[in-house]
Parts: sequence; structure tokens; C-alpha cells
Amino acid sequence: MGARIKWCWRVLMTGGMFILFGSGGLALSLVWFNLLLLFVRDNNQRRDMARRSIAASFRLFLRIGRGIGVFDYRFENSEQLRADRGCLIVANHPTLLDYVFIASQAPHIGCLVKASLVNNPCFRGVIRAADYLVNSQGETLLPESQRRMAAGEAILIFPEGTRTRPGEPLVIQRGAANIAVRSGCELRLVHIHCDQRFLDKQSRWYQIPKRKPMITVSVKQRIDSQCFIASHDDAPALAARRLSQYLCQELVPGSR
Repeated sequence: MGARIKWCWRVLMTGGMFILFGSGGLALSLVWFNLLLLFVRDNNQRRDMARRSIAASFRLFLRIGRGIGVFDYRFENSEQLRADRGCLIVANHPTLLDYVFIASQAPHIGCLVKASLVNNPCFRGVIRAADYLVNSQGETLLPESQRRMAAGEAILIFPEGTRTRPGEPLVIQRGAANIAVRSGCELRLVHIHCDQRFLDKQSRWYQIPKRKPMITVSVKQRIDSQCFIASHDDAPALAARRLSQYLCQELVPGSR
């Protein structure tokens, strides 16, 4: 009976966390980011302040989630993530909270987000204030990514393009590899592992496991995209294909 009560509590609190997340994003957009727009004239300074605010909000959100028993988490080697500049951060994507975990540890990191989120009233203000890249930017996405990394920004991309389907192998889209190869940048690999099914691609928010899930975010090796170019006349598309195949293997938690 006690286990059933705990499970019901976690279902209720999971719903509460969704409400908290959405309302927090809306409050930041309507109040704090508008204040920054009024009083901070420098665009880069305003963006950096917005990103630090988002990271602090995420850390608070995660602490609340842990405190009320919805989930638990741990980070491994997150200091490397905080030090990364001028590279792509690539991670697998098992849960809905993966971006929250990574951004909470590294406020300076930008992100490539889905175009659909731009139309979400809870998130569009966050995306605009943090100056995130949008995957619908088409021909400007590559040069803008190159410009930002040349200026020292690290950009988070989930190469699968969506959350991992449980029980299925990773399917990597070639966008991250193309950006890396054509930009000549390095990539930082991040493994995210959840010990149970929780907020995955095929689960509703209320379909939670019987016991509290543990999410582990492990920062792994940094690799050079140029290692996948076989010769000077090698086509970038071939190098991107090799890099994508490598990511399919290396982004599986426990592979290394």
C-alpha cells in the first residue's frame, strides 16, 4: 500500500512539475526578459544574462524535482562541459528533460531547437532571449553556426532530432555531422542514461515507473571532426556520413 501511495504522489507531482516548467518559462518571458530588454542595451550582455537566468531556473527546477521525489539525477565530469568553447555538444536524447540537465550546468551553451517550439507561448520568449538557433533557418544555419563557434560559443545539438524510441537503435540525422565537418570544429559527446522509462518518446507524462528514476548525465570525450576526412579531396558529405556512423555507436550510454 505504501508503494502505491508513493507512486500516486509522484504522478501528481510530475503533473505539477509540468505546470511549474511552463509557468516558469512564461514568467521569465513576460517579466524578466522584458526588463532585460529595457535596461540592458548590449545584445551580447543581454543574451548572456538571459542564459544565466535560464540555467539558474533549471537548477532550481531540478532541485525541486529531486526534493519532492519525482526523479533523481547525477552529473559526471560536468566541469568539462562548463569549460567547452567553440564546439558542438552532441548528446543522446532519452527523456524530455535532457536539455534542462545540460543547460543547467553550462549557461554559456547555445542550442539548436525545433521550429515548433518557437510558436509555443511558454518557450518562444526563452528562445528569443537566449538567442538560440532554430532548425528551420535553412541556408543560414550553417554560416550562423560557424560564426558563433568562431566567436567561442558552444552549441548543443541532439543529433537524433527527437527523443530516442525505447528498445530501438539510435537513428542519427546528418545535420550535426554536416555542421561539424564543414565548420572544422570539435564535438563534445554527452551520454544521458535513465535507468527506467521516464518521459520518453512513447510515454505520456502520467506513465511513470513504479520507482523513482535516476538520470545520469556523463560528459565524455571530445573528438575532432576533421579526423573523418579521409583525404584532401574527400567530399564533406562522405566525411559527415562517417561521423554520423561514429555518433550512432558512441552516443549509446555504456559504449565507452
